[in-house]
Amino acid sequence: MSASVAPHAYPHTDSHSLNFDVLIVGSGLAGLSAALLLAPTHRVAVLTKRGMADGASAWAQGGIAAVLGQGDSFASHVDDTLVAGGGLCDVDATRFVVEHAPECIAWLQSLGVPFSQEDGALHLTREGGHSHRRIVHATDATGAAVQATMVAQVRSHPQITLFENHTLVDLVIGSKIGLPQQGCVGLYALDADTDQVLTFSAPNTILATGGAGKVYLYTTNPDTATGDGIAAAWRAGCRIANMEFIQFHPTCLYHPHAKSFLISEAVRGEGGRLLRPDGSRFMPEHDARAELAPRDVVARAIDFEMKKGGFDCVYLDISHQPKAFLLEHFPNIYARCLELGIDIARQPIPVVPAAHYTCGGVLTDLEGRTDVPGLYALGEAACTGLHGANRLASNSLLECMVFARAAAKAMSAANRAPAPALPAWDDSQVIDSDELVVISHNWDELRRFMWDYVGIVRTNKRLDRAAHRIALLQSEIDEFYARHHVTRDLLELRNLVQVADLIVRSARARQESRGLHFSRDYPELASTAEATVLVPEKT
Repeated sequence: MSASVAPHAYPHTDSHSLNFDVLIVGSGLAGLSAALLLAPTHRVAVLTKRGMADGASAWAQGGIAAVLGQGDSFASHVDDTLVAGGGLCDVDATRFVVEHAPECIAWLQSLGVPFSQEDGALHLTREGGHSHRRIVHATDATGAAVQATMVAQVRSHPQITLFENHTLVDLVIGSKIGLPQQGCVGLYALDADTDQVLTFSAPNTILATGGAGKVYLYTTNPDTATGDGIAAAWRAGCRIANMEFIQFHPTCLYHPHAKSFLISEAVRGEGGRLLRPDGSRFMPEHDARAELAPRDVVARAIDFEMKKGGFDCVYLDISHQPKAFLLEHFPNIYARCLELGIDIARQPIPVVPAAHYTCGGVLTDLEGRTDVPGLYALGEAACTGLHGANRLASNSLLECMVFARAAAKAMSAANRAPAPALPAWDDSQVIDSDELVVISHNWDELRRFMWDYVGIVRTNKRLDRAAHRIALLQSEIDEFYARHHVTRDLLELRNLVQVADLIVRSARARQESRGLHFSRDYPELASTAEATVLVPEKT
């Protein structure tokens, strides 16, 4: 069931809507960059479903890739990205991002981001898949440092209005409610504080909602990563691309009290070695690049070793480095592990793979535009062509800024007509639910079978089983959505099931193994590399 047939989806009652020039859904680096760039000339609203700092950007440990060091070049950064991307990266998009990286770093410095220094210059570290040291970072908490700086800037800007605890319900498409305006003219959002659905109108809307890691049982992502923007864009009529490519980070801390704690790529970049429980090293047996191989290679190697040996986890050892070095480069990882009784200066860290990054998403051009006029997608919610079949480490925060700048420029030039007042959300035909346990049970079931059937290694039979269970869940959730008052949990579950469906559809369509998609039924690489593009049915 689409949103348009639910009794409360697109009503026809008159109402005054909250009107802005630009609506931005999401408060990570992509959304806040766009907000700051647009605010001098536009009235901007930023909606985020929890607090301003609760998205994935703040969790990024590693850093931001940019060509700044001697001996490095744009061509080298492009080549590294193309190699990691398994032949599926869009070359123009890759060059576009790489060539605009230095100015983005300079912009962040001008805003006051406290990047790590060495001898009066930016300290550059190296991560897996990179041929040079080109990772600009703030110790091992780059995302947190960048996010804190951006949030402070946004909160103090008079042209930006913040709506925290507001969850996207659906986009408003002019033609679907009988308006002459083409494309996206606003959105509905649930205010968690009042439990009311509010109406927002604007000629331009940006989806910067992040990825969908919470569709899997084990993930490095925060609880906000429920694919809201991807699902809403699909319902609005946007094409979705490359959703089969879910990056599993090889090294998530394995500990019962360490929910979603990531052990940064940079630990391996600075000499960390992966070990079996008996202390033997295994990565050289899987790839000549050993621990510095791209993430998909390392994740599959760990998955193989765990299944072969019956291990609960493997170990990442950086204890050969001096304690002072670890405290300087990885203070947060050191402190968190020590809280859990693990002294990384003396003992290895138990790690397992976990869902980390959604490489596919809403298909966009080089200015962040989707198929729907007035609708843009940025960051992890988008598929720009940069990541291909596998994201190169530390290219993601960079992508957020480059495309935020491009979208802001395009939006300013487009000069779309102001959006009209939109109809209010009508929930007069729905009831409060007394069966909320249905939501939690369905959520748990979804995450478990996605982990089992659509994880690091896939088969046709596993995908078929997942597709069958998704269809059953979709039917149940659509009925629930149509009859009951919306809640954040219901909206997130609805979006996760939709995203799961898109992942499975994409995986079933790819009859080869490439990058992050590995199929036992199609273990070989196809002779030509083609994107998987899903096209929604026209309603």
